[in-house]
Amino acid sequence: MVLPDLKNSESKKAQVTNMFNSISDRYDFLNHVLSFGIDFWWRKKAIHLLKTLPHDVILDVATGTADLAIQSASLSPKKIVGIDVSDGMLEIGRKKINKRKLEHIIELKKGDSECIQFEDNFFDAVTVGFGVRNFENLEIGLAEMLRVVKPGGRIVILEFSKPVNFLFKYLYKFYFSAILPFIGKKISNNTLAYEYLPQSVYNFPNGNNFVTILNRLGYKNVECSTLTFGISTLYWGSK
Repeated sequence: MVLPDLKNSESKKAQVTNMFNSISDRYDFLNHVLSFGIDFWWRKKAIHLLKTLPHDVILDVATGTADLAIQSASLSPKKIVGIDVSDGMLEIGRKKINKRKLEHIIELKKGDSECIQFEDNFFDAVTVGFGVRNFENLEIGLAEMLRVVKPGGRIVILEFSKPVNFLFKYLYKFYFSAILPFIGKKISNNTLAYEYLPQSVYNFPNGNNFVTILNRLGYKNVECSTLTFGISTLYWGSK
């Protein structure tokens, strides 16, 4: 298991929560700058997968500062619920939602992806952006997402992945392992957070390995598509 701090005896969930609380005020700036703004396009692609399916009530798991939940509002759903373990990230998200006057549609709650406090078959769709690799128990979190979506409902997962192009793979690895942690540390004053990021990506079972996990858990019609030379990957399936 990849942890933000190997010397810390706390659980991964506790460490991840503390890590995001500590960088919450700088998270959005770093996220957009370090991805060169491409993350906005990635989220737009993710939400487009829900356009032709029922999406009246959407759950955004590991919502963070609510970027994906806010993007979901473009579908004009009746309700979006975002859950996250980090109070700091949720507070930033609420400010963004209020600024955009979306508080009547989007509600953010503190919540654990591995124990979602909603009944079975409650949501029309479930999304998660760049969050599943932070689950302490990946399969429990994925099973919970499947549990709360309605039969026929779609689950969309956007996550970082590892490029396969020979040249781009090494350029990306250098950027991700050397430049990103350096800039992240300078701006956020948190060394561990931006060292954990590349480690968590390199150790995540991306691509067909992740599709295999989703199929094993009971996800139906699972597909995936790489984005921007494989820097991130979209996965989607149904119940």
